Amino acid sequence: MSAVADGDEGARRAAADAPEYLKTQRLKRMRRTATCLLAVLIGLLLMSVVWQGEYPWLAWLRAFAEAGTVGAIADWYAVVALFRRPFGLPIPHTAIIPQNQQRIAESLGNFVEENFLTPELIIGKLSGHNAAQALAQWLAVPANSRAIADVVADSLPGLLNGIDEADVERFFERMVIPQLRAFDVSRAAGSVLKVLTDGGRHQPLLDHGLLALEKWLTANVDMIKARFSAASRYTPVPLDTYIVRKFVEGIIALLHDVAANPDHELRHQFDDAVQDLIVQLQTSAVHRRVGKSLMRDCIRYFRNEDSYRVLLDYVCTRVSADLAHEHSALRGALAGMLVSLARGVGSDPAIQHKLNAWWLALAHELIVRYRRELSALITDVVKSWNADEVSGKIEAEIGRDLQYIRINGTFVGGTVGVLLHAAALVITR
Repeated sequence: MSAVADGDEGARRAAADAPEYLKTQRLKRMRRTATCLLAVLIGLLLMSVVWQGEYPWLAWLRAFAEAGTVGAIADWYAVVALFRRPFGLPIPHTAIIPQNQQRIAESLGNFVEENFLTPELIIGKLSGHNAAQALAQWLAVPANSRAIADVVADSLPGLLNGIDEADVERFFERMVIPQLRAFDVSRAAGSVLKVLTDGGRHQPLLDHGLLALEKWLTANVDMIKARFSAASRYTPVPLDTYIVRKFVEGIIALLHDVAANPDHELRHQFDDAVQDLIVQLQTSAVHRRVGKSLMRDCIRYFRNEDSYRVLLDYVCTRVSADLAHEHSALRGALAGMLVSLARGVGSDPAIQHKLNAWWLALAHELIVRYRRELSALITDVVKSWNADEVSGKIEAEIGRDLQYIRINGTFVGGTVGVLLHAAALVITR
């Protein structure tokens, strides 16, 4: 297994290094071509010097070869001096890039800061793009939202595992419990009850209550009779049974009447009682004190029962179990929320305008605040590089073009040499 892993790592490293290797090989080929051309010119120069006496026309070739050799050597020196010392000799103003790495790093950082990290330039480029609409259209595709939801959901177990009981307790003590202490339980209960009663929505609850009471009376006739007999010791048992049976039958008949008649008097009495309770819950100082006392008792119980650990364990267990399920409700809810949000944003230009204005203002603030830090980061990174490695990387990128300069210098120099030779002949004649 280890050998396979090492092999895979070596293959990945080789794949990553392949572009650098190709650049280096192309540079070497161009360097050999320029050097061979220089050698050819030197050979032509020697040949023309040796046989010029016998063949006067070789003076033209000699002029070309002399000037071309000088041009080739001068350009070779200029190119080499950028990256290293020619022949390792300590010639002044050579190995320019390695010797000036610190200055180059600072200049590069300043150049990027002054020419690329300007708020006007970046905001001008970004302001023409409706980023909110583009993001909304992308998220509106269910597959994309699902991918984002999966990333968020997969990070939740690690996030929850990094939270301990002390973190939960600190959160509740600072954020939740102060809000609960100030929470008016009585008024909130009155508001909820008012919502339930508006439009008669509480009537089905009353019907269920009537049905439940009927079932309870029917199932507990014997218990009621026993209680009645115990309270009435001097009446005969048959009489007790008769009275209890008639009482229960009368109550059940009343319940049927109330259930069958939406306008029954008892319903109106029940409504009046509920409305009175709503008013009392919302206005009574006594109910308010009772609600606050109940909330204090709940908070005290929550603190004393090791509830922070239980709550954390419960949340972690439920989240982990849900995420491990093939059809995770949490993943589906997150994806659905993102799709709905994206569709809402995508169909509302006003929201898009506000989001674009917000993120452009944020980008402007970040650029103004951190542009100097970014340029300093570039400077520090370049300074931290090995000088020889920096020189080698730069040469691998532009060295091939610099070798073309050597080749061009050779032919340009030779051409100038021929022209100078021709001019000299014209002047001397």
